Amino acid sequence: MSKLITVFGATGNQGGSVIRTILNDAKLSKEFRIRAVTRDVNKPTALDLTGQGVEVVMGDMSSPEDMSTVISGSHSVFLVTNFWESQSAAPEIIQGKIVTDACKAAGVKHLIFSSLIDAAEATHGRLIHITHFDGKAEVERYIESSGLPATFVMLGIFTTQLFGLIRKQDDGTFVLATPTNTNAAAPFIDVNADTGNFVRAAILNQPETGTKTIHASSQYYTFDEIAAHFRSATGNPINVFSVPGELFKSFLTPSLSPDMAEEVYENLMLLEDPGYYAGADLTPSLNLLSERPMGLEEFFRRNKAQW
Repeated sequence: MSKLITVFGATGNQGGSVIRTILNDAKLSKEFRIRAVTRDVNKPTALDLTGQGVEVVMGDMSSPEDMSTVISGSHSVFLVTNFWESQSAAPEIIQGKIVTDACKAAGVKHLIFSSLIDAAEATHGRLIHITHFDGKAEVERYIESSGLPATFVMLGIFTTQLFGLIRKQDDGTFVLATPTNTNAAAPFIDVNADTGNFVRAAILNQPETGTKTIHASSQYYTFDEIAAHFRSATGNPINVFSVPGELFKSFLTPSLSPDMAEEVYENLMLLEDPGYYAGADLTPSLNLLSERPMGLEEFFRRNKAQW
């Protein structure tokens, strides 16, 4: 009898990618049946999953009762929390702990959590406003303390963020501005194409006990390299340069609150020291993959019309 994997965020970028990967993988599609968790079972993406034979259930991650029911019978669980919905770490910490407790009670054999490093700790208190990192790190510590076998999949910067960072000027050229030096290195991932790619690696390399970490990014790119790939793939001229922090934040505040602008600014400053993954080598994680992840050159080429 096939094992049950419960996937949170099933109609979003990360969970959707995980489900597609399992369904399209000859081995995993036989080994696992999927329970997809969403807040609205009637939305088109949820109905599409039902049509593909996926069990779609409604569940509120803030409800211990809901989570007990949703996770019941699961062998594995993919958990992603949503900081950006509330723009606060507190709700995702609570939800992460509730899901962890439900997994523990249900005897889940493998919890896969979409996590990030503790930026405040990694910078010795220098960068304390990257709460979408630090909240996930707190959930990660709670999972570790639970004793559940777990894999922490740490996604890099979404390539789609470049739609906002690379801007067209009135003269037809493009600019990429950063508060860091242009040699700062950023890890990127195409979240739709490759979240499932890395989670498949987590499933196939499940720890019997303890925890593992997978750094989910195609490679590190400096801002100069980002610009070079953009130029090569699109044929568009682009200039990359550093700007003072306050000026950079002023670019963000028309669309973001001051608190969120500070969060994005510090997130970029993390790239300089100690790095997005605090200096981790991507090679061991990339060596686990069944297929090559999408690089920036390919991403720019596929999305050339966006610019």
